[in-house]
Amino acid sequence: MPVNPELVGRVFPATAPYLVGREKVREFARAVFADDAQHHDPAAAQALGYADVVAPPTFAMVVQDLTLQQLLAEPDSGIELSRVLHAEQRFRYSRPIVAGDELTAQLTVSGIRTIGGNAMVTSDAEVTDAAGAHVVTATSVLLVGEGES
Repeated sequence: MPVNPELVGRVFPATAPYLVGREKVREFARAVFADDAQHHDPAAAQALGYADVVAPPTFAMVVQDLTLQQLLAEPDSGIELSRVLHAEQRFRYSRPIVAGDELTAQLTVSGIRTIGGNAMVTSDAEVTDAAGAHVVTATSVLLVGEGES
């Protein structure tokens, strides 16, 4: 089944709030080799004006993944996980993510482009804090390969 072109413009329900934990930030920072003290030491982060440790920029993927799971679970999407490659990722931040943030995300499918029988599915996850203020827009492009005929 090909990717459903009617996905373009589809907006998914907001995710349940995700509470950013200090240890999760530290674990993620270690995993991506983000060695700056602000990612590990609350005092270093506070000296920079933050309430707690600062997540590396790619941490937004943790929250965005919750929205992508909604897309992948959509029965009429035509997207089968075994045929998906994560082709591109971009972030547009209003402010950094810090431990203690309670984040919610909402996904919109913003485009589908067909290339040689494959589909490039672009989606934007708008991540907001508990007050509803924008934190980051995480844009992903998924390459969905042709299925078996």
